[in-house]
Amino acid sequence: MDLLNSLALGFSVAVTWQNLLYCFAGVLMGTLIGVLPGLGPVTTVALLLPITFALDPVSSLIMLSGIYYGAQYGGSTTAILVNLPGESSSVVTAIDGYKMARNGRAGPALGIAAIASFVAGTFATIVIAGFAPVLGSVALRFGAVEYFSLIVFGLIASIILAQGSILKALAMVVLGLLLGQVGTDVTSGVYRYTLGFSTLADGISFVALSMALFGIAEVIFNLQQGGDRVEGVVEDVGSVLPTSKDLKDSAAAIARGTLLGSVLGLLPGGGALLASFAAYTLEKKVARKPRNFGHGDIRGVAAPEAANNAGAQTSFIPMLTLGLPANPVMAMMIGAMMIQGIQPGPQVMTTQPQLVWGLIASMWIGNVMLVLLNLPLIRIWVALLKVRYAYMFPAIILFCCVGAYSVHNSSFDVILMAVMAIGGFILLKLRCEPAPLILGFILGPMMEENLRRALLISRGDFGVFLERPISLGFLLAAAALLAVIAIPGVLRLRRTAMAT
Repeated sequence: MDLLNSLALGFSVAVTWQNLLYCFAGVLMGTLIGVLPGLGPVTTVALLLPITFALDPVSSLIMLSGIYYGAQYGGSTTAILVNLPGESSSVVTAIDGYKMARNGRAGPALGIAAIASFVAGTFATIVIAGFAPVLGSVALRFGAVEYFSLIVFGLIASIILAQGSILKALAMVVLGLLLGQVGTDVTSGVYRYTLGFSTLADGISFVALSMALFGIAEVIFNLQQGGDRVEGVVEDVGSVLPTSKDLKDSAAAIARGTLLGSVLGLLPGGGALLASFAAYTLEKKVARKPRNFGHGDIRGVAAPEAANNAGAQTSFIPMLTLGLPANPVMAMMIGAMMIQGIQPGPQVMTTQPQLVWGLIASMWIGNVMLVLLNLPLIRIWVALLKVRYAYMFPAIILFCCVGAYSVHNSSFDVILMAVMAIGGFILLKLRCEPAPLILGFILGPMMEENLRRALLISRGDFGVFLERPISLGFLLAAAALLAVIAIPGVLRLRRTAMAT
């Protein structure tokens, strides 16, 4: 009965005309930036953070979340029609989706992608509604000790699941932790690492940092790469309605992808990207014959599309219940909550029920809107694929400058954003992902605060982190992840030593 009452509260919040409008705006923008190569949900959410300052907290989170899961829908369009994923989680979809399009079956590929996304999104919403209160009640037992260990586990998980070099991901997390220490020490009131700038007393602006890394730096990097015109678009889409055989072949794949994505979305550092790769790998192993993976098998579209949408939505659970971002977009969401003066954590479930349940209800409404948007407007999305990226970047830079200034009405934030954008571009050239940096920046102050609080309570005894069962469990899990990171390197060194 409590669940039904909570859902009733959520729908009463979500179906107001203002929130319906913001939900529609979010999923529309999400689909658009998923379609357009060169943009992404992290960039778009970063650009829109200043707008949330003037919005109601519920409306702002509904819009930002719509952008995130809407981008999963839109990303499949470019993956199928151009073999150029608009979203990183759609990389796997391109393998079989583009082959289907080249074989004259672009319509059924797009149709099954939309259906799989809707089914997975609906199931994930049910999972969130049922699982979040349980995890929230467990999280209420967390103290400073448990929170510190949880954050350590989350940061290490984000390292091991990052793309590219593990060492570079670790360096980015450490850099984020250091940047998060800039400002006033909450315990002593002493300025730290401000370099004499009184404007840094409140720390580095999260909006300026996120816009610098995911806005301006990305623009400069994409332009420097060249080739901003999309070539080879498959324009003959045909009917987007899958045949009964397509639906029969895809049903099991959609079910497996949905379940796997729902679980992997809960992992820190996981979410849509990890879920889509895992679902495609699983499908290749368990799918019934005849198999045609890599050459236009519709199950190679259905499984990853179901998984990435389920993973995108269940990644909201640790953010809502624990205040722990599972990926960079969730870190942006936490940033939006902090801008509104809301402290993320388990208390949000009890102190802000209209926020949590309104967001959950809006996800199902948003998934319905996305189906209605994507299937009829496929030809419009095809036309948008021909827009040159060079026409978009001046507006992006202008929006970044206006947004950075508007939060605190400070020109210093604009200058700081420009300086950090240069640093962000250098990091991108060095193949260093900015996402772990953002996670470290968000979680660093929380980790420090809980560490110092735990040590004050225990009178400086570090053994308290091993005495509490939940804390010990998270630390052991973090140690296991570190072992997974270290073992391959040790084995390579051993083989090299034995060879010589």
